[in-house]
Amino acid sequence: MAKGFMIIDGQRVAFDGEKNVLSVIRKAGIDIPTFCYYSDLSVYGACRMCVVEDDKGKIDTSCSMEPRDGMVIRTNSARLLKHRRMILELLLASHNCDCKTCMKTHCHLRELAQQFNIINIRFQDTRPHFELDDSGYAVVRDPNKCILCGDCVRVCEEMQGVGIIDWSRRGSKLQVMPAFDRKLAETKCVSCGQCAAVCPTGAITVRNEIGKAWRAIHDPSKRVVVQIAPAVRVAVGEAFGIPSGENVLDKLITALKLMGVDEVYDTNFAADFTTITEGNEFLERLKKGGPFPMFTSCCPAWVKYLENHDPKYLKNISTCKSPMEMFAAILREKYAEKDAADGRKTFHIAIMPCTAKKMEAARDEFKQNGQPDVDLVLTTREIIDMINENGIRLPELELESPDLPFGLGSGAAAIYGVTGGVAEAVVRHCLPDKSKNALRAIEFMGLRGQEGIREATVDVGGTELKLAVVNGLVNARRLLKDIDEGKAFYHLIEVMTCQGGCVGGAGQPRAVRETKKRRGDGLYDIDHSAMFKRAEKNPIVVQMLEEMGEHHAHELLHVNYVKD
Repeated sequence: MAKGFMIIDGQRVAFDGEKNVLSVIRKAGIDIPTFCYYSDLSVYGACRMCVVEDDKGKIDTSCSMEPRDGMVIRTNSARLLKHRRMILELLLASHNCDCKTCMKTHCHLRELAQQFNIINIRFQDTRPHFELDDSGYAVVRDPNKCILCGDCVRVCEEMQGVGIIDWSRRGSKLQVMPAFDRKLAETKCVSCGQCAAVCPTGAITVRNEIGKAWRAIHDPSKRVVVQIAPAVRVAVGEAFGIPSGENVLDKLITALKLMGVDEVYDTNFAADFTTITEGNEFLERLKKGGPFPMFTSCCPAWVKYLENHDPKYLKNISTCKSPMEMFAAILREKYAEKDAADGRKTFHIAIMPCTAKKMEAARDEFKQNGQPDVDLVLTTREIIDMINENGIRLPELELESPDLPFGLGSGAAAIYGVTGGVAEAVVRHCLPDKSKNALRAIEFMGLRGQEGIREATVDVGGTELKLAVVNGLVNARRLLKDIDEGKAFYHLIEVMTCQGGCVGGAGQPRAVRETKKRRGDGLYDIDHSAMFKRAEKNPIVVQMLEEMGEHHAHELLHVNYVKD
């Protein structure tokens, strides 16, 4: 039974559980515009675009209004339409409108200006010109395009608990910037890119490196080799009308080959390496009695967060490289002889859902003689732009499988892209019982879900182990506080910076929580249909580990973040 009813533009609309009038309005089929409203963040009510009018003529923001039974609301009165048009004109007047060359493919300001048929701007731009900040690895900040919605401020503090960007000055001089107007590179930014993901304009964008990719592809002296992360395959299709969560890896491979890429591999292959090495490290820590908790090491923004905010826990991070970097190290070694034989240089591109991977690739720990193991990281959105630039119609392409030998991955590798997936893959590896029923039981252990913090208990060889899965650094901060205060203890903790895990990475097409869930479900579907479900069943990975030997495998696949 409905909690109450509202009258919206003459329609009777029931509500039950909606947290504000805005949600009820959208439920009624009316897409009321907003700039500063983001459902997973606090209500700010700054942009005033979502204002509505009640039956007494009072105007207020619908995002901050609680639904009440019997409310009468208008969304489209002459006063409201005039109000919204005025706001849009003022925003456009103080905005650098180089729309034709702006890096923001889907600018919400531009979309609303077109929706409201804004042709002429009556006001003059009196704001000074601000310097572009392109010092960071992952994002570029252009203050001249900022509309002061505050989305970036809130996501950095409320979702990530980092707070490196905030309000500064007052009145007409109000700006959003890092403290003391520092460059992003001078702050404790973790390169998660979520500020760029929520920014409705081109004020904060992901660093674009498409030009580097094209130059490498068109260079006959280079062999271009690409690896594709698990989360990319269930999101890239959205830009071409394919439903969220549908696996389009085979079509993406065809597209890359059409572009001129020489070889395309699957990061899932390296994820199986990570599962085995990380699982073995975990079992070894159990024998030695710690240090606990052991943190997963796949998320570079999480590693950076610990370096910046809690370095005492660096010893707790798994020494295993991330799948991207494991693949890169293996590729460099395997292709050294091949490069020398044919006089070409292998140029390694990683297609990732994550902006922090750009930062990870640039770390000194992942360089050999000053040369990065990964030459270039492209996000999902960057590869979408490249496909469009080439005029390729992705849905119509034939299917092509990843190249061998680095194209075979387990179901456990596929779920690396969703929160809880790494922990589940490690548990599958460590459990003595490898039966189908045991693997099935893991699905219901509590590792899966969308909650910010999830806990599970599992029996491994008679030892009861406590596990935690975290997504969102603000939740990681909360968990670390509980550990510090002795309120919590865990043996293994998986941390992913982005909501939902890699499926919600800032390099992915912009998505709400429901879309991220569909992407995650798509990865679980891949796992269900996989030839084998556990990493140790991957014959190529097992063979390569045997050939490497324990000592060489450790040198190649492990990293130490603790500074001497």
